[in-house]
Parts: sequence; C-alpha cells; structure tokens
Amino acid sequence: LRLLNEQLEVDRAEDLPESIEGDTSLLLLDRAMVLQQLGRTELSSRDLEVCDKKVELLDLSRGTADELGKYLFSDDTGPYKAPAYEKLMINTANLINYLVRGDLSGARVEARRLAIMQRYLKENEDPSDALLAPGSYLSGFVFEKSGKAQEALRYYDEALQSGDLPSLHPAIRRLAEQATFRTPRLTQILDANKSPLTPPSETADTNPPSAATAPQAAAQSPAEVLVIVQYGRVPAKEAERVPIGLALTYAAGAISPQDAAQANALAAQGLVTWVNYPVLGKARGQYGRPGFALDGQWQSLDGVVSVDEAARSAWERNRGAVVAAAITRMISRVVAGEAVRRASGEGLTGLLLSLGTQATMTAVDTPDTRSWATLPARI
Repeated sequence: LRLLNEQLEVDRAEDLPESIEGDTSLLLLDRAMVLQQLGRTELSSRDLEVCDKKVELLDLSRGTADELGKYLFSDDTGPYKAPAYEKLMINTANLINYLVRGDLSGARVEARRLAIMQRYLKENEDPSDALLAPGSYLSGFVFEKSGKAQEALRYYDEALQSGDLPSLHPAIRRLAEQATFRTPRLTQILDANKSPLTPPSETADTNPPSAATAPQAAAQSPAEVLVIVQYGRVPAKEAERVPIGLALTYAAGAISPQDAAQANALAAQGLVTWVNYPVLGKARGQYGRPGFALDGQWQSLDGVVSVDEAARSAWERNRGAVVAAAITRMISRVVAGEAVRRASGEGLTGLLLSLGTQATMTAVDTPDTRSWATLPARI
C-alpha cells in the first residue's frame, strides 16, 4: 500500500491523486484490491468507483493525437482501454466490498451496474466476454438477502450458464418456494433434489418452545456463511518481437489488404523483419483447488471463474487487431525512413539518416503492456 501511494504521489490511502489520467487509473485499481485484502473496504469501494468512471471499455476518449501516436509510435499512448473482463471485475470486486460491510442497498446498485455492462457485452460484443458466473452469483446472493426472490433466481440462473455450482442448490430450493421464475436449468436442479414427503405426524412440532427453551432454540438456529476465496494473479502482459511473416499470419482478417501488401513488399526488400506487440506472459504459478473447513469439517468450494483463462481467451480473440496496429506502426517507420533517405539523396548519408530514423521510431515503439496487475487468477 505504501509503494502504491508513492507511485500515486499521495501521502495516505485516504487521498486521491490530483489527476486521474493515463496509468493512474490502473494504480488506483491495484490499490483498491490491496485495500480490500486489508479490510479497508470503504476506501477500496471509493477507488473502484472512481476507476469505473475513468476506465473505458471502448476506445471513445482517444483524440487525434492519441490515434496518431498509436499508429505511428506506440500503442501505450492515450487513456488506458480495459478488456471486457477487467471492466466487469471492477463491479464484481466492489460487490464483495459492499457484502463485507453488510450494505445491501449499495450492493444492489452495484449489481445493477454490472448487469447493464454484462447485457451490453452479450448483445454487442462476444457473449463469452460477459463473464457471468462471479458477478451473477454475488448478485443473486445480494437479492436473496434483500428478500427479492424472483430477481435472485434470475441471477443464480445466469451464474449456472457457466456450469453447475452445487453450493447454489440449497438457495435455489429455498427461493423456488417464494418465486415463480423457472428455466430448464433450475427445474433440473429442483427435480434432482426432490425427496419423498415425510408424514406430518412424524415431523410436526405440536408444542412450540416455551419461554425457558426459546433462547436455546434460537442459539441453535442455522446461520449462512458465504465464503469467497480469491487467489493467484492474472498473467502480466509482456512486449514481444516476432518476424513480419508470422505477424502477418496473426493479423490475417484484421489488417487491410493495402497494409498487408505493403508489409509483404517491405519484407521482400529486406528493409524490415520485426514487429513489436504485447502478449500475455505465463501463468503465475500452478493453482489447485483450495480447501476450506468450518468447525473442523471440510466444505466443498465451487470454482466460479478462472480469471486468468478469461484473460487469455480475450487476448486470443483480440490478437489480430493488436498485431495489425503493430504492423501499421512498422510500415510508418519504414515509410518515414524512406522519406528521409529520398530527401537526403541516394548516397551513404541518406541511407544512414534513413536507418537512424527507423531505429529511433523502433526504440519508442513500446507495445501497450498495461493491465490490472492485482486481479486474482481464480475465484
């Protein structure tokens, strides 16, 4: 926390930086997760909510200068653009903060924000980007505890789209007695858990507890504990250099025919051989399923989501566009170098100036390796 505050140029976690631009939003996201783990959830919520307004999913805030920088020099110019899973995890992490504080009103607001973003991704982007399981699981819990059974069942059903979650079965059975919402998934769970009815005479308690025994009965009433385990960290982005031929293979379908032809022509002339772009690094450790015990009894944990796998899947879907932008920058470097050579004559001086221009532009071409570093790998 101290190191993050130093990078944000603030004295305390209670302080926000004067300007939240560029990399500052990412540092705030990192600090929010550290604050959450330290139990300082109100400050964590504040940082997440500030970032939710600043971090954009779509490239809407880049100005002309930023676009020129992206294609001529570097892809890490301009405001940070978050992949879908990071944008959704802002709301998911904040849901946890509200639940820890027992603030159901704030949690419902956050759940609805998350639902709006998930719906947008399902309707306008790749549906797999919606990352329904963790947010929908927590949202269902929020509405269940708020006494809104119908909405809770809808959220739990969304969470089940990613696979069976046995820990939800008891909640679904309870809610089904209060709500009419049904889907084939919910019906299957309800049918599988049906048991023969016991004759009332064997279970009916005709003598309610007396005043003397009531406190003891209340003390033995079951409670419910929601346990959320977050562990590991998502892979970091790293800069990669690949030959132009391989880069063109990656960018097939995302690069314009004109740029592809120009890149092939330049490679054939031997003028350029490498393209710089960001890749996901290796997973940080090999993670097994954690264990959890309550009063000495081991409990089952549902693997709700692998954020690291969602990150890798999102990267694979977007790699073509990222590499295409890198190829465009490479072409710009060579064209700039050729322009210098022609302006300086065809001799040795022109050649040296051309190579110098290309080398300078290559040196400042730093692929965008920014990411939310403290996101957990698994939940």
